[in-house]
Amino acid sequence: MHGTHLLLEEPIRMASILEPSKPNFFPAMTKIVGTLGPKSRSVQVISDCLNAGMSVGRFDFSWGDNEYHQQTLANLKSAIKTTKKLCAVMLDTVGPELQVVNKSEHSISLEAESFVVLTPDQDQEATSDLLPINFHGLSEAVKKGDTIFIGQYLFTGSETTSVWLEVSEVKGEDVVCVIKNSATLTGSLFTLHVAQIRIDLPTLTDKDKEVISTWGVRNNIDFLSLSYTRHAEDVRHARAFLSKLGDLQQTQILAKIENIEGLTHFDEILQEADGIILSRGNLGVDLPPEKVFLFQKAAIFKCNMACKPAVITRVVDSMTDNLRPTRAEATDVANAVLDGCDAILLGAETLRGQYPVETISIVGKICAEAEKVFNQALYFKKTAKFVGEPMTHLESIASSAVRAAIKVKASVIIVFTSTGRAARLIAKYRPTMPIISVVIPRLKTDQIRWSFTGAFEARQSFIVRGLFPMLADPRHPADSTSATNETVLKVALELGKASGIVKSHDRVVVFQKVGDASVVKIIELED
Repeated sequence: MHGTHLLLEEPIRMASILEPSKPNFFPAMTKIVGTLGPKSRSVQVISDCLNAGMSVGRFDFSWGDNEYHQQTLANLKSAIKTTKKLCAVMLDTVGPELQVVNKSEHSISLEAESFVVLTPDQDQEATSDLLPINFHGLSEAVKKGDTIFIGQYLFTGSETTSVWLEVSEVKGEDVVCVIKNSATLTGSLFTLHVAQIRIDLPTLTDKDKEVISTWGVRNNIDFLSLSYTRHAEDVRHARAFLSKLGDLQQTQILAKIENIEGLTHFDEILQEADGIILSRGNLGVDLPPEKVFLFQKAAIFKCNMACKPAVITRVVDSMTDNLRPTRAEATDVANAVLDGCDAILLGAETLRGQYPVETISIVGKICAEAEKVFNQALYFKKTAKFVGEPMTHLESIASSAVRAAIKVKASVIIVFTSTGRAARLIAKYRPTMPIISVVIPRLKTDQIRWSFTGAFEARQSFIVRGLFPMLADPRHPADSTSATNETVLKVALELGKASGIVKSHDRVVVFQKVGDASVVKIIELED
């Protein structure tokens, strides 16, 4: 895997670009989050998605009820058993999302320079002249000249399926708008976004809390995608809520940055959250187009340095209806990987798109190609400089493990961990080879019952670039001085051999705790 790495900064023989890529057991180091829905909820399709490279299944509660998503999750569990490929579960909250409700589901044609009224009266029928919305405070939030954007599910950016409106006047609770482009809206639900205007609704709504405390608790969700995160307090509030729900105190919170307010408070949000999702659809409305790339690069860099996963959305919109991405989209995916993102999140492309499996497969291939030319040496130097000296003991050992693996051209890094922190620190330095994170369960009690930790930590690795988890036998402690670790290591190496990532005479770097010390050792495999 490491031998084929090139650098974009070095001369590349153009003919080599056409050489077929060698298949790997892991489709890509960059992870892929797939949203499961109407076109991707059968056991067969989910199985194909897992085989294609999906590592996190996202459940979007802005549509569908608990029962619908429970059936989909049951199918995901069946697919995991069939394919023997693990997958984490992400619950995406609705948050303060404004929606246009089209109960009849008839197509709505809107003509440029005509007028349309947005009304909070949801009993009204959606027509070309009147659009009912789910919020009573819009008339108080906007003024003449403000921009409103309406699109299906997630904004496509297509000027034929989404519409720009300009506020003309406010009449009571109704908002009269001028239509700026002709478009046809189809479906039962459209998202409404008011550019650079704060909507006075809680980030974690009562509906969100109900879903989390029922569906979320029942299914031990690994990640909570906190939509429309605007302040660090939003994350703290969500964390306090999860801490009261038993095992969900282990659920990681990914703050979804969707507007100017979230951007403004990004540093404080990053400090509180376990990771960041850059929702470029909504951000693309709030930000001038020429500023979006700048925020993306700055945000990913900050996440990388904080050792927290950065997830990018809205990369291959055209694949919702087409078998191939546009050239710009393919380049966009690669650039996100070169920027250092951990995961690519697919929304409409897999939820209601015609080609969910093909989309995951193509995105994975693009990621893998970009990883081959990722300048790891420059990234390592930049990261070490940012961390500065003195490093913490654990960070020093983790960075040394990566340096050793690069120097000896190791096939894989194997790390023993109980919390997952050591594995994430190694992944922070973006080694060119995969990291097998051997998670050692720990026994804990709440004074009523005993239980093992470890399953959450293992599944949560599925959103970190380059990290591939393996849950060890709980009888093998992570910091043992006995031979039990050698048994676990043997199992990990057998997994590596079976998957084709290690072979005879390969070198493997192992990171583990022995007593109070952290140890890095290099193993050369025999026949």
